[in-house]
Amino acid sequence: MEFMSNISGMDESKPSLFELLSESQLRDLLEPSLRYLLALATQRHPRYLIRILNRYDEVYALLMLLIERHYLRRWGGSFTENFYGLKRERDIAVKIPRATRFAPGLVANATKMRKSDIYKSLFVIVGVPYLKRKLDDAYENFAGGAAANLLGQGFRNEELAENATPKEKAAFWTKKFLRAVYPTVNAIFYFSNLGFNLAYLFDKSPYHSPFDFLIGVRMRRLTEADHRAFEAAIKPSSAPATNRRFTLATLLKPSLLSRIILPKILDSLKVLLPTSIFFLKFLEWWYASDFARQLSAKTAASIELPPPMGLKPPMPGRDEEEDAFEGKEKRMCKLPEDTGNCPICEREITNPTATQTGYVFCYPCVFRWVQDGGEEEVEERKGRCPVTGVRLLGGTEGLRRLMI
Repeated sequence: MEFMSNISGMDESKPSLFELLSESQLRDLLEPSLRYLLALATQRHPRYLIRILNRYDEVYALLMLLIERHYLRRWGGSFTENFYGLKRERDIAVKIPRATRFAPGLVANATKMRKSDIYKSLFVIVGVPYLKRKLDDAYENFAGGAAANLLGQGFRNEELAENATPKEKAAFWTKKFLRAVYPTVNAIFYFSNLGFNLAYLFDKSPYHSPFDFLIGVRMRRLTEADHRAFEAAIKPSSAPATNRRFTLATLLKPSLLSRIILPKILDSLKVLLPTSIFFLKFLEWWYASDFARQLSAKTAASIELPPPMGLKPPMPGRDEEEDAFEGKEKRMCKLPEDTGNCPICEREITNPTATQTGYVFCYPCVFRWVQDGGEEEVEERKGRCPVTGVRLLGGTEGLRRLMI
């Protein structure tokens, strides 16, 4: 493995293929991880986050465009490439091994990416994965994938109606195009990546990716000269800022936000990423260890469950629903005649969610009831079952969404 990691043994600045594959895997993990965290947050605050989740691909692409542009301009590589100590540089036709060793600063200036190279790299880092996700989703949803495997040729042999609208015609021919062309394009994409990886591994090509070959940019390790250049570029811009007192009005100026505050926030991501990876590994160990299970069992055993509540006999001259419970324990919502309706909004249940008492409600209705006491925000309703009035263990954490 040590031999294969640096098969040439001559160029110390050339990263191994395994470093590049690790960087690529880390970059591919960012998108689904952030999507998962956003989906969890949307369950708690759907009113504010559902639109962002529905447009997640576009929001993520814009966010990464901002981050990657900053890292490419300041550090010469993408966010994950900088994390692995890598950079991007222009590939020059002339090989200068002696100059690389004795005059690294001059070589770094000669191979430094220009503005056009930065924009090309942005397209490769952000644009290509975005288009790939969109094409994969379109092929899976409209042209083939699991649906074609389940429904057979009947799904693929769909015919265009005679009275089809222009929108339906465009969708039909888009499906036809995806079914006929996209599998071949996808195969070419993966096999070309494999070919460039093998050529890079055996030192037959300076590029590990076909897209890097097309834009003329190769991957290198960060050197001591690079770090000195980064420090020299940061010091002049940060020195006058330390002697200046900022007020709230000056902090909100767009020029100050773009020149000082935003770069500081983006640079802090270099610390946030390894910290989040550490906590992720810690949580994996925690939930897999026997100590966590024993501690959870002790905590669950220490919770005192309230005794079951019995129904009182109805008093003469009073309705049965009025006698069920009194005070805090009385029924807060009347049960609808149709069991398919939500007791809170009295409409058909959507996104069904069960409480510990066994009743089923709409998720937004029961979440708002348990957390805020309903639309009226009645304090006595908080943390209680909307029907029985029994206090729910864990509050909103005790709600269980049903998959029907």
